Formats: sequence, C-alpha cells, structure tokens
Amino acid sequence: MSIPFSTFYFIGMLGNFTLLFVIGKNQTLHKPMYLLLCMLALTDIGTTTSIMPKALFIFWFNLKVITVGGCLTQMFFLHAVSALHSAILMAMAFDRYVAICHPLRYSTILTNTRIAMLGLIGLIRAVLLVLPLPLILSRQPFCANRIIPHTHCEHIAVVKMSCADTTVNRTYGLMVAFVVMGSDLMLIAVSYSLITRAVLRISSKKAHQKALNTCTAHICVMLTSYTSVLFTILTHRFGQAIPPHVHIILADLFFLVPPVLNPIIYGVKTKELRDKVGKYTCRR
Repeated sequence: MSIPFSTFYFIGMLGNFTLLFVIGKNQTLHKPMYLLLCMLALTDIGTTTSIMPKALFIFWFNLKVITVGGCLTQMFFLHAVSALHSAILMAMAFDRYVAICHPLRYSTILTNTRIAMLGLIGLIRAVLLVLPLPLILSRQPFCANRIIPHTHCEHIAVVKMSCADTTVNRTYGLMVAFVVMGSDLMLIAVSYSLITRAVLRISSKKAHQKALNTCTAHICVMLTSYTSVLFTILTHRFGQAIPPHVHIILADLFFLVPPVLNPIIYGVKTKELRDKVGKYTCRR
C-alpha cells in the first residue's frame, strides 16, 4: 500500500508546487483567480502533509505510536486546513460569479488585496471553529485500549477512544461540519444559480460555451473535494457495515486524490496557465 500512497503523495506535491512556482514567477498571473489557485494549492499541500508522512512511517517502519498531543495536533491541522479549503472553494465560486455576471467591474470588485482578505477571513474562521475540537478532547479520559483504526487522527476516531460521555464532542463536531460545508455549499449554489441565470440570457452559443468553460474546472474540483469530505464524515458516523480495511484505504485515498487532480484540472482547463507551464517547461 505504501507504493500507491507515496506515488500519489509525490505527484500531488509536484503538481501543486509547480503551480505555485509558475504563478509566482509570472507577473501576468498575479491576478485574483490565480491567487485563489495558489491558496487552493497550499491547502492541498497542507491536507496531505498533515497525514501522509505519518501514514508512510506506519507502512515503511511500523511506527504506529503517536502521543496524545501529537494526535490532537494532527487532528487540528487536518480539520482546520479542510475548513479553509472549503472557504477557498466558496471564494472561487464568487470569483466566477463576478467574472461572468459583472465582467466590466471584475477588476474593481475583486482586487488582490480583497482576495487576500477573503483568505485571511477563511483562515480565522477555520481556526476558531476547529480549535475547540482538540481542546474539548484533551479534557476527556481515554480508555486503556488506545488504538485508532486509521492511519491518521480523525476527530470521530479519537472520540471513540474516550471512556466518558462524548455527546458534546460528537454534537460539536457534527455542527462544525454542517456549519462549514452547509454555509459554503449554500453560497456556492447561490453563485452558480446566478451564473446559470446570466448564461441563459445570452443568445450567442459561443458566449454560452465560453461562460461554461470558465466554470468547468471549478465544478470538477468541487466534486472531487466535497465528495471526499462527505464520504469521510458520513462513513465515520454511519458506515458500520463497511469493512474497516476498505474504510481506511478509501479515507486515505480521498485525501490524496483531490490534491493530485486539482493541478491537472486547472492546468488542462485554464489556457493561460497551461501556456505558461508549457513555455517554462520547454525553456528549461
């Protein structure tokens, strides 16, 4: 299992760091859309790096032990970066809405400074919502059999080790998941409903195609990201019928696959970025 896992991890890191490097080196790409892509790449790097090094140590060196503090720290970073990832996807939907519905005002509505502020707000929201999870768990007594049936410290997996009443932990964890994903998905749905209404008013088929092409990459990224998060949340709570080994492998793959696919999706669908990557590669 370490071979596909390490391969996915390496490809994901290579793709996302390449994206960051190309956008950073080209002044013409210092635009709101590409700044959002950089934020997305950073969250992809953070998500996989928070779980894969430890998972690979388990596979390669049989190092299965982790301290309680290390486990809670890993849990915080995993869920905080995931919440930030969701906020960035919501900001990208707003970016597409402005680009299609208000193209003449795009440069005045969405500046680089405002995009940075949106990223900072998303980071603050993620930290404030996720920080209580490890803090509450740190006060809980754990049973003698402290075994997590996973390669990483997911919140519910750690909660199940507690010998005390975990109603508060479970309720708050579920509330955070629905607040973060529910609010972001609702705003994304509003953005795309307004985009759809604007596109339907356009009479030109060429303009239709151009407008839809600007959203295709974002829609694909959303599908890969939210599918993985929803699967992980629901199977931890309601997936008792799923064999444990299947659950573990799928949970890890769902954290690995989106960071691999996201740079490829945007590299293929975004012509300006594709051209810059191609020119830089040929020059090298």
